[in-house]
Amino acid sequence: MTTSEKPVRMLVLGTGNMARVHAEAFQKMPGVELVAGVDRRTDVLAEFCDEFAIPHRFSDLDEAISWGAFDAVANVTPDGAHHPTTMPLLKAGKHVLCEKPLATNAQHADEMAALARAEGLVGMVNLSYRNVAVLQEAAKLVAAGAIGSPRHFEASYLQSWLTQPAWGEWRTESQWLWRLSTEHGSKGVLGDVGIHIIDFVTFAAGSQVRDLSCRLKTFDKAEGGRIGGYTLDANDSFTLQAELENGALGTISATRFATGHLNDLRLRLYGDKGGLEILFEQRSESLRICREPDLQTAEWQELTVPPVTTIYERFISAIRGDSEAEPDFDHGARLQHALDAAERSHAEGSRFLKLSD
Repeated sequence: MTTSEKPVRMLVLGTGNMARVHAEAFQKMPGVELVAGVDRRTDVLAEFCDEFAIPHRFSDLDEAISWGAFDAVANVTPDGAHHPTTMPLLKAGKHVLCEKPLATNAQHADEMAALARAEGLVGMVNLSYRNVAVLQEAAKLVAAGAIGSPRHFEASYLQSWLTQPAWGEWRTESQWLWRLSTEHGSKGVLGDVGIHIIDFVTFAAGSQVRDLSCRLKTFDKAEGGRIGGYTLDANDSFTLQAELENGALGTISATRFATGHLNDLRLRLYGDKGGLEILFEQRSESLRICREPDLQTAEWQELTVPPVTTIYERFISAIRGDSEAEPDFDHGARLQHALDAAERSHAEGSRFLKLSD
C-alpha cells in the first residue's frame, strides 16, 4: 500500500467550537479517519467525540502520545498552548495542522518551524482565508506580472462585534470577553485577526514584510475598564504602515468597531502596470483588475474565479506527498515576527522597525 493509499489517522487536540470546523472538514474526506480527541474538559471532550463518532478519548496529551495510533493532529488549543503541545507532537513524529497564530512569540514560532523541518514533518498553520479563491487567483496574477511590480497597497479587516450582538453579547459571554483581556491570553485584534490581514497582503503580493510602524488603540468599554473577572485592556484597533521586501509600501488595519461590517476583508494592490481589488465581504468574494488597455480610462474588469481546495485538503495532500505544505510553519513564524514587531513598534512610540531587529 502506497503512502497516498494509506488512511490518515487524525487526532483532534482541543475540542471547542473551532474543532468542529476541523472535524467536519476531515470527516468528509475519503481516506481520513478521526481516531482520537484530547481535552482536559472531559464533559466537552465526550460531547465532541460522541458527535463525530471518535472512538478514543484522552484528557492528557502525554497519554495520547504514548498510545500513538495516529498520524496527524489538528491542534485547536488556545494560542498559548500551541507551542507546548506542538513540540512534543513533532518529537513523536506526528504531522500538525495548528490553528493561528502559530505561537504567541517569534522565538516559540521559530522553534516549532525548525523542529518540523528537522523531523521532515508537515507543519501547517490554519490561515483560513487562504481558502478564499479570489486571494489565490490574485497571488497568481501578481506572480505572473499582470500588474507589473507591486508599489502600493491598502488592506483592512473589519469587524463590528463591539457595536452589535450579531455573533453574541460580548458584555456577558466569556467567548468574547477573553478576547478583550490580556491576562486571559488575548493579544487583541492584532493577534486575533491581524495575522489574517497581514497574510492576505503578503500572500497576494508575493513578498514578506521588511519593516513596519504600528499604533494600537484600546477604547473604554466599561466602567473601570473591567467586567467581572475580565480587565478590558487588549487592543481593539490597529493601524500599521509596512514596506514589503519587494519595495511595495502601504497600510494595514483592523478593528472591532467597523460598524456595518460583520467580518470583511479588503485588499487593494497597485503595481506599475495595473491594479487589483480583492474583497471578501458578507461571505461573498470578488476580484477586479485594471490593466492595459484600460489604464487610461480607469475601467475595472470583474474576474470569475473557480473554487480552490481547502487548507484541510491541502494538509492531507501534503502528508501524502502530493503537494507542498503551504502555508507552512516557516511562514507562520514569519508572520509572528511581524506581529511581535508591531507590538514593539507601538511600545516605542510607533517607531519603524525592521523585522530583523
